[in-house]
Amino acid sequence: MVQRTPAPSDLESIEKASKDELQALQLKRMQWSLHHAYENVAHYRQAFDAAGVHPDDLKTLADLAKFPFTGKKELRENYPFGMFAVPREQVVRIHASSGTTGKPTVVGYTQNDINTWADVVARSIRAAGGRRGDMVQVSYGYGLFTGGLGAHYGAERLGCTVVPMSGGQTEKQVQLIQDFKPSIIMVTPSYMLNIVEEFQRQGLDPSASSLQVGIFGAEPWTDAMRAEIEARAGIDAVDIYGLSEVMGPGVASECIESKDGPVIWEDHFYPEIIDPETGEVLPDGSEGELVFTSLSKEALPIIRYRTRDLTRLLPPTSRAMRRIGKITGRSDDMLIIRGVNVFPSQIEELILKLPALAPQYQLVIARDGHLDKLEVIVELRPETSAMAASDVAVLARELEHHIKTHVGVSTKVHLKPANSIERSSTGKARRVLDQRKPT
Repeated sequence: MVQRTPAPSDLESIEKASKDELQALQLKRMQWSLHHAYENVAHYRQAFDAAGVHPDDLKTLADLAKFPFTGKKELRENYPFGMFAVPREQVVRIHASSGTTGKPTVVGYTQNDINTWADVVARSIRAAGGRRGDMVQVSYGYGLFTGGLGAHYGAERLGCTVVPMSGGQTEKQVQLIQDFKPSIIMVTPSYMLNIVEEFQRQGLDPSASSLQVGIFGAEPWTDAMRAEIEARAGIDAVDIYGLSEVMGPGVASECIESKDGPVIWEDHFYPEIIDPETGEVLPDGSEGELVFTSLSKEALPIIRYRTRDLTRLLPPTSRAMRRIGKITGRSDDMLIIRGVNVFPSQIEELILKLPALAPQYQLVIARDGHLDKLEVIVELRPETSAMAASDVAVLARELEHHIKTHVGVSTKVHLKPANSIERSSTGKARRVLDQRKPT
């Protein structure tokens, strides 16, 4: 791995600002954003009036707690363009979320929004060690999904050479890495493992490739997954965070010199942590649901958007802005198995603590009579796939014990040979198969 720590002169002034300077800018922009939303979006005007608040009531940053939340429900109720705060003709691009149920959430961008987005993604790539002239292979999907184009415009804004590979075609991904020799790849962490496996399938050493940095996002991943990718690919793996409703990738991103959680670019996105049950704002350091308010978006201002991501706010380190901890789960896709709250990331952590197991798994939930049952299907690593059946059984029981002890739910673990689980060709791994029928 190559040291790519930025010099202080590389940073924007806001990245080095004092707390007072940052908060003064946030308050000014937040007051503008609330007025912009209230005056131009019927939903916000009605919601604020119903809650008995007006943008003029925001005198301090803490006053934001008086304003109502926004969620996917409100965005879908105003489908497609009802949440836009500018005439549709001023919207230069439209993206939509990849939701699995109901209507997608539609987001729009003015030219200023596109410029801001490119700026924060460029800032994110620079934080990951990227520099002008670096070649970046963008292996996020292009299209309505924000990942591909968001990464693309940010890399170009930084002055990088972009390879717009998109997702899929794993053999071609490897070919282009071998031929073009990019130093940075932007992709989901699960698909990066597919690329690593393809290198090995071709008899190539992935750690000997030109890649030095991987900027991974679009799905939760653990520090154990980071260690796995870094060891196998020989790169620095950093976390980029975003969601289409707030902007896209680049809402927050990790710094290569610290790798201690994505820095929220607080000059454009104001974070809160709330109790997901009561909506109460929690102090920094507390575990809860992440909420964002946009401070500079024109086409789609977003006020107190409930991301459903469970995390905590951490103090600044490498930059002047706060960080988010690893996403521990989501308040809306949490699995409830016989009354126990289960997050896939909890089980992933336990899988990766066993050296014989690969980071490829699926959780299968089914109904056994009136009760739920959870089965965990995990691949063995190629070098352990030939172990004796008796040893496989012992390993499965060990993982079952760890899950019962640390997560609190009984499971049946099935260990399969390497490459038994179907791979995603386009990005996010399908970790959960819920086979329960509605009652």
